[in-house]
Amino acid sequence: MNFNLNESIEILSNTPKTLNALTSELSDGWLQSHEGEGTWNIIEVLEHLIEADQMNWIPRLEHILSEGDVKPFPPFDRFAHLHKSYRPLNVMLSEFEKVRQENISRLKELVRDSSQYDLKGYHPNFGEVKVRELVSTWVVHDFTHISQIVRIMAERYREDVGP
Repeated sequence: MNFNLNESIEILSNTPKTLNALTSELSDGWLQSHEGEGTWNIIEVLEHLIEADQMNWIPRLEHILSEGDVKPFPPFDRFAHLHKSYRPLNVMLSEFEKVRQENISRLKELVRDSSQYDLKGYHPNFGEVKVRELVSTWVVHDFTHISQIVRIMAERYREDVGP
């Protein structure tokens, strides 16, 4: 096992800066690009990350610490962000940075030592989830969507590259 809370916090703390560096100066052509029919564009990915930070990670951690695995996690709608109105990119990036900073502070308040890493909650679809697994999933979720943004950008010019 490689889980280390401080290392996880390093990644979670850097994600807003990474997203800002990748997207802050992009035109709408880039922001509205996607990988194909039925896939998300960069704006939708960013909205999803905001929604997940607001409604998923910390609420589930709090649920584990208060309810254990007696009651399942409340549902999280992975597609709720698709119903949001368009917002300027700078507003979204600022909101994500603010929410993420608050969540990292809350994470540090809630998980104070390694004895809590194996506390369990219950996911309605996947079963038992430990604190360490939830935080690890959060980190990997960030990486997944950062790589998705890069793939979206590469796809925009896929047909234009030479041999």
